[in-house]
Amino acid sequence: MTEESSEKQLSKKELKAEQKRLKKQEKMQKKREKAMKKRKLLFPANKKGKHVMHMMNFLRFLFYPVHFLIYPYKLYGHKKVGLGAYIYMGNHYCIWDVFYPARTTGEGIHYLMKEPLLYVPVVGYWARSVGAIPAMRDGSDVRTLMEAMKVLKNGEKISLFPEGTRNKVSDEEFLPFHGGAALLAIKTKTPVIPFVICNRPRVFHVTHVVFGEPMELSEYYGKRMTPEDYAEADEKLKNRLYGLREEHRAFLVAKKKKKEK
Repeated sequence: MTEESSEKQLSKKELKAEQKRLKKQEKMQKKREKAMKKRKLLFPANKKGKHVMHMMNFLRFLFYPVHFLIYPYKLYGHKKVGLGAYIYMGNHYCIWDVFYPARTTGEGIHYLMKEPLLYVPVVGYWARSVGAIPAMRDGSDVRTLMEAMKVLKNGEKISLFPEGTRNKVSDEEFLPFHGGAALLAIKTKTPVIPFVICNRPRVFHVTHVVFGEPMELSEYYGKRMTPEDYAEADEKLKNRLYGLREEHRAFLVAKKKKKEK
């Protein structure tokens, strides 16, 4: 076989592989589009003004006991959140973290989650059934922001983890925060409920989770915002998480000293 014929054969194989890859990609895209068409984004309020997600209530019933048994926890602070639009914002250690905000309300919550998870069998079906909002890793997806704003304007709740992924690096420092929470809060004039998971969840060890009072970034309302302004507002939210954790640690120290007396 000559060198020329060998190159031709190789190029044919490469062409077939590329065609196969494109065909698979097209098939996956159609599957995703079909799945997203079945997704429900907005949930109308009932007569009591409550936005109910029946699938979320089923998941609460199914997984609350399992979660508490394996990863016991104690909630502190603003544990009862009223009706209406709120943005939950907290740090992220494990998949079970989604249950902490859900414990503070009987309403549905729209979670921002990595887009590929919406197409995973079973988990993807559950996520689409509770109106999960697909988010890009870098937080730059305009569609994500538009859908989140639509949900908030409908009087519903969303929850997001600005670290973007589970923190497997440090128990003291958060991962770099992606912007977006402040933008949503300011554009829709929605209060942010900061919550901090004070210690990394461990099997059969109690995790302390503190919810802060709702924060309204009203000083930015009506202002012509710059990227620097949004970064400043996001920094305020992040600092509040650190502050909540430090306040809780001080509370535990004082409690221990009181017992020792």
